[in-house]
Amino acid sequence: MIPYANHSEKIELIKNGTLSLRENVLYFINEIKSQKDLNAFNFVFEDCVLEAENIEEKINSGTAGKLAGMVIAIKDVISIKDKPLTCSSKMLENFNALYDATVIEKIKKEDGIIIGKTNCDEFAMGSSNENSFFGAVKNPVNRSKVPGGSSGGSAAAVAAGLCDVSLGTDTGGSIRQPASFTGIYGLKPTYGRVSRYGLTAFASSFDSIGPFANNSSDLSLLLEVLSGHDEKDSTSSPLDVPKFSAIKNETDKIKRIGIPKEYFGEGLQKEVREAIDKLISKLKENGFEIKEISLPNSEYTIATYYILTTAETSSNLARYDGAKYGYRSKESNNLENLYRNSRSEGFGKEVKRRIMLGTYVLSSGYYDAYYKKAQKVRRMIKNDFMKAFEEVDLILTPTSPFTAFDIGAKLSDPMEMYLSDIYTTSANLAGIPGISIPIGFDEQDLPIGVQFLANQFKEENLVAIANHISELKK
Repeated sequence: MIPYANHSEKIELIKNGTLSLRENVLYFINEIKSQKDLNAFNFVFEDCVLEAENIEEKINSGTAGKLAGMVIAIKDVISIKDKPLTCSSKMLENFNALYDATVIEKIKKEDGIIIGKTNCDEFAMGSSNENSFFGAVKNPVNRSKVPGGSSGGSAAAVAAGLCDVSLGTDTGGSIRQPASFTGIYGLKPTYGRVSRYGLTAFASSFDSIGPFANNSSDLSLLLEVLSGHDEKDSTSSPLDVPKFSAIKNETDKIKRIGIPKEYFGEGLQKEVREAIDKLISKLKENGFEIKEISLPNSEYTIATYYILTTAETSSNLARYDGAKYGYRSKESNNLENLYRNSRSEGFGKEVKRRIMLGTYVLSSGYYDAYYKKAQKVRRMIKNDFMKAFEEVDLILTPTSPFTAFDIGAKLSDPMEMYLSDIYTTSANLAGIPGISIPIGFDEQDLPIGVQFLANQFKEENLVAIANHISELKK
């Protein structure tokens, strides 16, 4: 059992000698080994124990950074210099990163302790974390269920108590959906709030790096450290970063919460609907104005998302050709066979499916009919949100239409799997921030999450509502 609730309490325990940071890191390493069946980690960095000793000295001398003592797991699509960067793919099975991603530089600067790289869907493509070269990740709440994807390893690591917090990536819900399935907090920042430098690209105009945590205070602290302008990322925002960690139960800027009627129709699990209705009633009792709104283009989000992201996938993954780096087939006697065999053998089924879809929609005969039209619809979806935020301060929706499903249950039906992200993809299309907050359990004791969406660069409203709901649950 971890003997603290959040980072500030942990620091106090270290300062008064109740908790040894070295022993704490060893505890996590032993827990990772004892819960190896979860398959949450691809690699564990046991040398971080030595780093813990140095950071404990800093804590006691008052010279430590903001994240000192925080033990952090990193999704295996983010670059850490001289450490494996496999993207959970055979294609990069033996590849070590050449530099630190900007988010890793920031974590190290603030004395965070990186304990390992977490398992994920291959190249972050999936909704269940069953598409990994290293095998499926199990949900620690119920090991027969998926943890969600693609950041399922990062979510499982936090939910199982294998680290304090973790980093995931969110291209269409890959932080928020696993957070919901495992009963923790997960936040997708505004596109551009957190640098993507050092993140292996899936869909460059969608990808966001964000935090997982067991509590809202640790989530906001890590978000604060990760955020900010980066000259190495041309899409990075120059806007100042609010002090997210200082936000408490401050909801004075949140008066109106919108409920989109399109998100509460057919296909929503009964217990999910009931848990959200209960929360809405509590919010009303606490003075929030709840208003029904419409996001009329919601029915097009899944189709638009998969057309555009697969197109970007086709482009981004073209570099893996067996010639420059990564997996190279031994069964090749000419250049064309080298390309074909290396990609056929190196990529998994789901990645190949998305590359083929993306290549199709970008082809000369279909570019206007699919890709160009999807870009127009993306703008319409974004405009829906901009119009809605003229009326409300936050939008409340389910995170997922259902709780965690059985491992293997949806693998034979890609369309059914893709619909797992029906409530989350819209935020990535619009470039707005979103958070999943745990609010209860269904009849199988599986976690239920609620999603809040905010206007661009209004993460402070998400932090505030997360803190408020945390207080409501006490």
